[in-house]
Amino acid sequence: MNQTDDFLKHIRFEKRLSQHTLTAYTGDMAQFSQFLTTECNVDQPERADFRHIRSWIVSMVEGGMDKTSVNRKIATLRAFFGYLLRRKVIAVDPMTKIQALKMSRKLPVYVEEKPMETLLDEVEFPDTFEGLRDKLVIELLYGTGIRLSELIGLKTVDVNLYNRTITVLGKRNKHRLIPLTQTLYDLIQQYTTLKETEFNGQADATVLIVSDKGVGAYPVLIQRIVKKHLSVVTTLEKKSPHVLRHTFATHLLNRGGDLNAIKDLLGHSSLAATQIYTHTSLEQLKKTYDQAHPKAKKDG
Repeated sequence: MNQTDDFLKHIRFEKRLSQHTLTAYTGDMAQFSQFLTTECNVDQPERADFRHIRSWIVSMVEGGMDKTSVNRKIATLRAFFGYLLRRKVIAVDPMTKIQALKMSRKLPVYVEEKPMETLLDEVEFPDTFEGLRDKLVIELLYGTGIRLSELIGLKTVDVNLYNRTITVLGKRNKHRLIPLTQTLYDLIQQYTTLKETEFNGQADATVLIVSDKGVGAYPVLIQRIVKKHLSVVTTLEKKSPHVLRHTFATHLLNRGGDLNAIKDLLGHSSLAATQIYTHTSLEQLKKTYDQAHPKAKKDG
């Protein structure tokens, strides 16, 4: 029995992790298996012990792999051996002695309020289906803070125009409700109507966001839309859907939003993940202080 295949089937059909995550886990397990075969003379991943795993981690670090990628592979093995332990395939988890590499905490990259206002209130989107679709994509990402995968997975039935909410399927198969602004409410109504007429009812009706051909949107399309339109108003090097998620959270916090409420809106499992935005907010407070306080100006 191939334990790796069983594990991958488990995370696909029972855990229902995203295709992106499944692809990453599959690649990680293949790389680990190859390392065990070529470097450790171990023919099955479930037979690896702490020393083999540590050797793999050392080889990746010495090979110049960035810490984020190494830590993701460690997380994959942690999930794999945890699965084996629960099924009693192994008696001892070799990952108990393995720790993730320490990371330097990076502040989230976000767009300032003024450029976002310019993009959404002043920049004219083309008066076409693609133009309205692109504006809705930007407004949804910025107005709700949802992830790229969550946007693509958003179904038509997930939009409740009566209650003005969307139901988002997030990580670990958890649902959360996010309120819609008046702008989003109006945009979705316009978009839904135009989508119907543009494709003569032939577009995929199950998903909210579709491509120029009427089929479900895909990651590269959304990334291209975001990069194209953010390039109009910002010189940030990074212009991705996740930047808009960071922007959503940062702007809420800068305007006095409750951290616990922001945590729920983002779909974070713990407050620790949300607290990184408090550092950004602190930087904003310092900036305001330096610009407005008489003593700060005098000392400067």
